[in-house]
Amino acid sequence: MPAESDLSHHRILVTNDDGIHARGLRILEAIAREMTDDVWVVAPDHERSGAGHSISMNVPIRLRQLGDRRYAVVGTPTDCVLMAIYELMPDDRPTVLLSGINRGANMAEDMTYSGTVAAAMEGTLLGIRSIALSQVFAMGGEALWATAETHAPGVIGKLMRLPEWPAGTLVNVNFPDAPPEAVRGVLITSQGQRPPGSFTIDPRIDTRHVPYFWVEISYKDGEKHRGTDLHAIHENAISVSPIQLDMTNHAWRGPLTEAFAS
Repeated sequence: MPAESDLSHHRILVTNDDGIHARGLRILEAIAREMTDDVWVVAPDHERSGAGHSISMNVPIRLRQLGDRRYAVVGTPTDCVLMAIYELMPDDRPTVLLSGINRGANMAEDMTYSGTVAAAMEGTLLGIRSIALSQVFAMGGEALWATAETHAPGVIGKLMRLPEWPAGTLVNVNFPDAPPEAVRGVLITSQGQRPPGSFTIDPRIDTRHVPYFWVEISYKDGEKHRGTDLHAIHENAISVSPIQLDMTNHAWRGPLTEAFAS
């Protein structure tokens, strides 16, 4: 039996939504390889940010091998996980899935859009311990990759060594937009909620006078309630949020039952 602190017996699947050539993926792969020699990388062939928990139902998924246990998928982050589990690793599944490290925050309502979190959701649905990781940075600024690179190994290691992991639960990790030495510890948080209106439509006219549109991201300030991921990042702390896949509002079931009973 391996020592409790030894992680070399793990088989780690690394994926993301920023694409196979993303810097955050390279950092996460390097961290995984410090823990075990059994690391597989299966990621989209190009950036699929905002893909959410989508799957390719009406187009074929294509796979290209780039190296030993390293594959690019023409598909979504969820497709990547499915391809890894059912096509590439069917007889010996990964024990841990790491998704990221995303270039940008995945907090609050971001999680409903995020391909990074979606890959971890799919891993969780398949019974694999799954962790989504993101490096927060200000719009128009530069991602401080050294922060995630410095602190991710410790966070991942602690999560991997936990003796118990609830079924149907993933962990969402966000690193603050601060230098490594300025990080103020780790906070266990809940999903926050920003004020409405962070995503809007920006209409444009092209050179042929045909309208086209961008989704504009402009996060609204406020709602940094203590205990949430938004508050932790505001305080330059690492946010670690346990996210469960059961989206039922259990507290409202009673009133709904009463309403429909009549």
